[in-house]
Amino acid sequence: MKSARRLARELALQGLYQAQLSGNDEAAIEAHLAEAPGYERADRALLESLLRGVLRELPRLREVIEPLIDRRFEELSPVERSLLLLGAFELVHHLETPYRVIINEAVELAKSYGGTDGHKFVNGVLDKAAARLRAAEVQAAQNRPRPPAKSPKQPAGADRG
Repeated sequence: MKSARRLARELALQGLYQAQLSGNDEAAIEAHLAEAPGYERADRALLESLLRGVLRELPRLREVIEPLIDRRFEELSPVERSLLLLGAFELVHHLETPYRVIINEAVELAKSYGGTDGHKFVNGVLDKAAARLRAAEVQAAQNRPRPPAKSPKQPAGADRG
């Protein structure tokens, strides 16, 4: 079963996709999403924050994303555009959510809704965005000591040196 937060992100993705293709306004999109399966289990506060926030801050979010991509923003698929906008918004405004969680959620949604390798593209762009938008958090995560790797077990009777 999907978490309430995963459902909220999924519905926000659907709403942004709809906004791009239909041009519907926020109220029409929210009314349509209210009829979607899983809406009643979604974290509605997160859903509203993501959907309304991305629609409100679209120009600023594009300014964050465009320098990080290798093509024009309009050339991205609607799913990739929506996921990058959602990820950038969440990186900027939802500091309570670790950047790795935001990126992982976007990648998982890209795997479900995007093209064959779209998840790799989304991952790469959001990694770069996180490095810019949350530099201290990314640096701290990179500097954190990792547990030692487990050494492979040698088969019984193997030469031990």
